[in-house]
Amino acid sequence: MKRKQFLTFFGIALTSLILAVGLEFISSSSVVAQSNTELLVSAAASMKDVMEEVKSDYQQTKPNVNIKYNFGASGALLQQIQQGAPVDVFISAGKKQVDTLEKSGQLVPGTRGILAKNRLVLIVPQNVTGVSSFNNLKDAKIKKIAIGEPRSVPAGQYAEEALKKLGIYESIKPKFVYANNVRQVLAAVESGNADAGLVYQTDAKISKKVKVVVAADEKYHSPIVYPLAVLKRTKNMQAAKDFLQFLSSEQAKTVLQKYGFILP
Repeated sequence: MKRKQFLTFFGIALTSLILAVGLEFISSSSVVAQSNTELLVSAAASMKDVMEEVKSDYQQTKPNVNIKYNFGASGALLQQIQQGAPVDVFISAGKKQVDTLEKSGQLVPGTRGILAKNRLVLIVPQNVTGVSSFNNLKDAKIKKIAIGEPRSVPAGQYAEEALKKLGIYESIKPKFVYANNVRQVLAAVESGNADAGLVYQTDAKISKKVKVVVAADEKYHSPIVYPLAVLKRTKNMQAAKDFLQFLSSEQAKTVLQKYGFILP
């Protein structure tokens, strides 16, 4: 009998020990998971520099959250999301892309907002002279004009709208060189592969190889805004919401203004 009681006691004790170790392991795993939260943020290419600095500032306050960026044309980023990309936060350079996701019920209600605004500008290489207005794009010496592909690049859409309003679109269309995102437009003008280009004022601000000729009147194109939202597919809801909250902080606003963005 004593042997049976001992075995019963030993079995209970062993089971308790296994449960205790198991719970401790689960608890430790939970802490490790919390300390290595990763957020994938898909953002318009024109936000690359400002968002890298914002990331540095954010991770000083949230060192356990690892922000990973995917920069590109807003239309291309939308396609990736529609095809199932594991994106937590989307920042577009145009409202059309975010509207599409909202209509299909893919955004977390109450998280959509406007991060910033921008301006569309005409740029030329620093050494180019004699270009002072959009009308100069018709000049014979301007052989190539870089713009974003209007169907997928919001900057290209805004450029197309402005040039049509100015009445010069059809006459200069044969000169267009299309780019996959606005940073490629900037690179084309910087390298001299294009004689002029249409980019955001924030893109022109970061380059010493180009100069701004003129800014397009805002009445000639759709409002240039950067909507953002959390996607329902996120597995890190609270971290994603915290990041959006940081983007609306005074610290983040200061960085946005530093790079030439206009606060909404």
